[in-house]
Amino acid sequence: MTKAQGLKLRAPYTGQQPSAMQATRLQPRPCARLLDLRGGLSFSLSSKTKSIKAAAAAGVQVSVSDSELESRGFAVRRSSSGLDVGALNEVFARVGFPRRQEERLRRALEHSEVVWLEDSAAAGRPVAFARAAGDGVFNAVVWDVVVEPSCQGMGLGRAVMERLVEELRRKGVANIALYAEPRVVGFYRLLGFAMDPDAIRGMAFYRSRQQQTSSST
Repeated sequence: MTKAQGLKLRAPYTGQQPSAMQATRLQPRPCARLLDLRGGLSFSLSSKTKSIKAAAAAGVQVSVSDSELESRGFAVRRSSSGLDVGALNEVFARVGFPRRQEERLRRALEHSEVVWLEDSAAAGRPVAFARAAGDGVFNAVVWDVVVEPSCQGMGLGRAVMERLVEELRRKGVANIALYAEPRVVGFYRLLGFAMDPDAIRGMAFYRSRQQQTSSST
């Protein structure tokens, strides 16, 4: 299993479009096992707080407007209200994420900043999803970036990520981090994230298998 790597949003996002070749190569898989960090430590470096705050004040440009997405059959949603949690779990499973207990997933959503795209033909059904959890003031970590496999390669992962970052910056959140496998690092770099920017490494805590067994008995 490959190691997940930590990235943080460092430079102000310019909204620059990737080339056609980059878009084809990077957009289909923004979802690949973002949560699976069991392969080793993740590496995460702090971002430049001043530049983040400056970008927050300036706003974030999006590559595709809400109206354009709607014309393509996707409605932008900026809260978990109306989200079919069971359908989201199905998307998780199709991209290789573990299924979650739905009640626990609902509780997680209540404590998260959420952006998702709804299939206009099926109320509550997500075709792209991203969320961030944090203190709402200083720090946030992005989780569960997924795109329905049949809708990958359409720029929908980029669309939800741009809007999630936009909302966090609007609230003044200075540090935005995420974990990603090496093969999707390029996707997040296009969004302004940087790996190991200031030589400050992040670490993740894992209980040993023995501790997990002891606590369950």
